[in-house]
Amino acid sequence: MRGQLNYKEFKLLTTLDETRGLSVTQRELSAMSGLSVGTVNKVVADLTGADLMTEGSVTQAGFEALEPYRVQRAVLIAAGFGTRLVPITLNTPKPLIRVRGDRIIDSLLEALSAAGIEEVYIVRGYLSEQFDQLRYRYPNIEFIENPFYNEANNISSALAAKDLLENAYVMESDLLLYNRSLITRYQYDSNYLGVPVEVTDDWCFESKRGVITKLTVGGTNCHHMFGISYWTSEDGKKLSSDIEATFTMPGGKERYWDEVPLNYFAKNYTVRIRECGFEDVVEIDTFRELQEIDPAYSV
Repeated sequence: MRGQLNYKEFKLLTTLDETRGLSVTQRELSAMSGLSVGTVNKVVADLTGADLMTEGSVTQAGFEALEPYRVQRAVLIAAGFGTRLVPITLNTPKPLIRVRGDRIIDSLLEALSAAGIEEVYIVRGYLSEQFDQLRYRYPNIEFIENPFYNEANNISSALAAKDLLENAYVMESDLLLYNRSLITRYQYDSNYLGVPVEVTDDWCFESKRGVITKLTVGGTNCHHMFGISYWTSEDGKKLSSDIEATFTMPGGKERYWDEVPLNYFAKNYTVRIRECGFEDVVEIDTFRELQEIDPAYSV
């Protein structure tokens, strides 16, 4: 059972937390939170009356009310080969490729650090020893070995970390995150990042009133999928058994782990879309795309 805040109360308290030390008007809170001015006025009154905020700041009781929504950990999936980025991945795992001086995975790890999320696990497989270099900059990270990375899809990485998915971000480690504010210290419900699009031939979410109804390849009036998700404690517990059940079913090793909660066991979950834009995060799929982002690879 999660906390007792409704979404509007949660949204306003977390917006205030992000603006800590700054003086903001209720109109500015409206713009920052996405709530109407009228809603902000009402919620401010309710939170003040409940002693969860005072004079534009979150009280100690307010932070205690937010605590059940605190993200406890992050699991980064980084075991794959990165076939489409050959030849550079012949000697370097894709998450460790440098883009304009920094490794791709650094953008995720820095965002987690900024959000105060210190419990970080990296599931590794291909050229696993190369990930050891990360400990010089991020001494808090822990590694999980994926023994099936060479014979199974990324569901094998989720299986290796199946007992760590409660109150957790799960991230594909080959995403270049430009907007690090998307990684926050609190989350209200299970969700995926997605960009609204009219048409796509890539992985996308079909949805109804903001809730994902199906994960598919290609669609219209849908949301382009990015592999950054968050799972509540309740959903994380269910994922542990559902991932294992999918992995052991015929053909299960060839599945993507995201298909578990969004397709195979979708009845067990309510997963929302957290909208972002293509300017916020980039997945570098091919060597040509890498060259376009970092001209150093064109030399």
